[in-house]
Amino acid sequence: MKKIVDEKGMDDRFRIDSAGIGSWHVGQLPDQRMRRHGAQHGYTFDSHARQFKEEDFDRFDYIAVMDHENYLDVTEKARNGDDMKKVTCLANYLRNHPRYKTVPDPYYGSDRDFELVIELLEDACNGLLEKLLKG
Repeated sequence: MKKIVDEKGMDDRFRIDSAGIGSWHVGQLPDQRMRRHGAQHGYTFDSHARQFKEEDFDRFDYIAVMDHENYLDVTEKARNGDDMKKVTCLANYLRNHPRYKTVPDPYYGSDRDFELVIELLEDACNGLLEKLLKG
């Protein structure tokens, strides 16, 4: 999402961050396979992992999750209805991949699975940005 927003010259309008549900990768760089595939598409995945926190509801207007399990994990941390309204599934914004209802985790998959995730993320992030710009 950062690259898409940067390329449109709107990086000053958005605060974009990433966080995981569990603590098992905190402080680590993204999976080397994702970094490699991302680089092939012009992305630099160099942020260190952090765990999602309740305070993120105060920091962000939208919290997009990759799958239904993440949705449940994040909404369990919601303090009220306003927090709940901020959580959405990123796949809801897919425009060119209608058969996907989630963004799958490629960790145990092949190179093609990592490529698919990048395709889905590009599609969904463009769809989400379009929605945000329309209001």
